[in-house]
Amino acid sequence: MKKKKIIVLVMLLLMLTGCGNSNYIMDKNKTVEYEATGQILQRDILCKPVDKDLDKLYQKYKDQTKIKYDDLPMCSDFKLSSNKSNGIWEGIFVKPLAFVILKLGYLLNSFGASVIIIGLLIRLILLPISRKTMKQSNNMKKAQPELARIERKYANRTDNEAMIAKSQEMMMVYKKYNISPFGSCLLAFIQLPLFFAFLQAINRVPAIFEDKFLGLTLGKTPVVGLFEYHEWAYLIIIILIIFTTYLSFKNAMSSGGAGNPEMEKQMQFMFKFMIIMISVASLYLSTAIALYWIATNGFVVIQNLVFKKLDKREEEKDLIIKPNKNLSKNSKKDLKKKGK
Repeated sequence: MKKKKIIVLVMLLLMLTGCGNSNYIMDKNKTVEYEATGQILQRDILCKPVDKDLDKLYQKYKDQTKIKYDDLPMCSDFKLSSNKSNGIWEGIFVKPLAFVILKLGYLLNSFGASVIIIGLLIRLILLPISRKTMKQSNNMKKAQPELARIERKYANRTDNEAMIAKSQEMMMVYKKYNISPFGSCLLAFIQLPLFFAFLQAINRVPAIFEDKFLGLTLGKTPVVGLFEYHEWAYLIIIILIIFTTYLSFKNAMSSGGAGNPEMEKQMQFMFKFMIIMISVASLYLSTAIALYWIATNGFVVIQNLVFKKLDKREEEKDLIIKPNKNLSKNSKKDLKKKGK
């Protein structure tokens, strides 16, 4: 189980950093980068770049582009009907997101601000699901002692009768604590496709990488900014990526396997592994992707703090209501006795 999770995380980070992807322009088995930013050139861009040097580079390799480069619209003229959609994924997710990022970017005169705002809007849309997921995690935490007791009860039994009884008892616990076995996975199933659509939309719109935000070029990676141009502001991007990731993951890991030592051990391993991998990946993330990452992780940190306060209030209310119910039951009994 642990190995499978590691493989999934490695694949995610490879996609983030641009490794192992067949959608990049190649020259002698190497991906072609735009030297000014370190941006790897996509084969399936949605619109033409304005920057002349970048345009010349695409003209040089236009035979590798999936769509005829000369027929592409300028990014300022990009529409949902522009180009032929390459499948349902692109038509429903990627192009609409790219269109919204562009339109909002031109409206605000800042693609960096556009990326941040749309990232936060996506998190707002997912807020009800995030709330449900956190409640499921809290309920699972409460149920862990009973689930552990069931595991111990059937630890040395492998017969069908025992397995059926174990499954029934566990389902009773799930029902008692209002737990859906797949409830905690719902957010990931929705969030991951949206994230990868967002990632593709950014990577396939050259206008974003030609823009700047707070003096930082959106297409430039910290590796290029720090080591080739000695722009130390990119160090702040790395720190913010690691810090916000640490805070958001710490909360997620702390609520996952509480009460189960083996699960907690796995969670801790995953937590450390992910932080190390994100720290390395942060060097190769373009500023545009980094802004999305930082903004959404920051949102998650604040969101979880608010959720914890709401959960605390709900628990306090339950503690008040339950004694009152008991008092009312006792008072009814006393009245009956007096009536007799």
